[in-house]
Amino acid sequence: MLPAAAAPVRLAPAPATPIAACRPLHTDSLDRDRAGAIAFVLKAIADPIRLRMVSILLRAEGRQATVADLTAEFDLTQPTVSHHLKVLHEAGVLERSRRGVWVCYRVRPEAMGALSRVFEAPPDGAW
Repeated sequence: MLPAAAAPVRLAPAPATPIAACRPLHTDSLDRDRAGAIAFVLKAIADPIRLRMVSILLRAEGRQATVADLTAEFDLTQPTVSHHLKVLHEAGVLERSRRGVWVCYRVRPEAMGALSRVFEAPPDGAW
């Protein structure tokens, strides 16, 4: 796992735009840009490998893992694991930080909250 002594250094933040679009569908009209942003996030996590990565990260010690940690969980090469993590980061699902030579990934709690609200039922419950 990670060396405990190294202080985290934030790398480039995940873009806010895709995940920010993840408001309940019933709140306002869904224009092309917002639909595209929501679809971008949903496509990022819809891949079975990436969905498993999110699950592993949510259950990992400290809710974070390195590329090496995740590579050990899959029958994939390190570049392929890195690619999947990059897709999740660009969608705003993951954040990353550097600890010495290690890059740690963790799920952004606000991303999980936003995703869970997309399909929220209208408050009046009328269907």
